[in-house]
Amino acid sequence: MSTVVVSHGMHAAGDSVWFPYLRDALSGDGHRVEVPDLPAPATPRPVPWLAAYGAVVGGTDPADTVLVGHSIGGVNLLRLLEAHDPDRDGRFTGAVLVATPARDVGYEVLEEFFAAPLDWPRIRRAAASIRVLTAVDDPVLAPDPIEHVRTFVTELGATATVTATGAHFGATPDDHIELPEVVHLIRDCLTGPR
Repeated sequence: MSTVVVSHGMHAAGDSVWFPYLRDALSGDGHRVEVPDLPAPATPRPVPWLAAYGAVVGGTDPADTVLVGHSIGGVNLLRLLEAHDPDRDGRFTGAVLVATPARDVGYEVLEEFFAAPLDWPRIRRAAASIRVLTAVDDPVLAPDPIEHVRTFVTELGATATVTATGAHFGATPDDHIELPEVVHLIRDCLTGPR
C-alpha cells in the first residue's frame, strides 16, 4: 500500500473539489490518501502551510509516497521538495502538480509563496518523477497556462498532461468534480521506474 498526500489550494479543505473522488478511486486500489486541512485557507502563508503539510508527509516513507498539490498547494509541495534531503531520506516516488503556478500570478495574498526563487535542481532531485496537469482555459494561470507547464517541463523534467478544458479543476471548494486524469498520473508514478 502506497501513500498519497495532497496539499490543497486556497479556500479549500480536505473534502474540497476532486479530493473525495481521488480518495475513493485510490482507496479502492488499497492506497492511503491523506488531505490535511492546512491552516487559514483563505489567507495562506508559506511557513504554516509547509509545516502542516510536512507534518503529515514526515510520517511516510518517501520511496512509497506520491505528493499531490492543487493550485497554490502545488507550490507548497514544491517548497517541501526543495527542503527535502533525498541523500539522507530517499526520493519521493512522485509528485503531481495540478493547476499549479510556476511563478507569481498576481494574487497579492499569495506573493509570499514566490518571495524566494524556487530551487529547481533541488526540487528535481527530491522526486523520482514529476507530473503536471493543466487546462488551457485555466483563468488563474492566465494569460498563458502553457507557460507554467513549459517551466515545469524545462526545469523539472516533468511530464505534462494538458487538457483543452477544465479551468482550474474545481472553481470553488464545494465544486465537487471527478478528475480521472489525476488518478491516472498518480498511478503512473506508482508503477513507473523509481
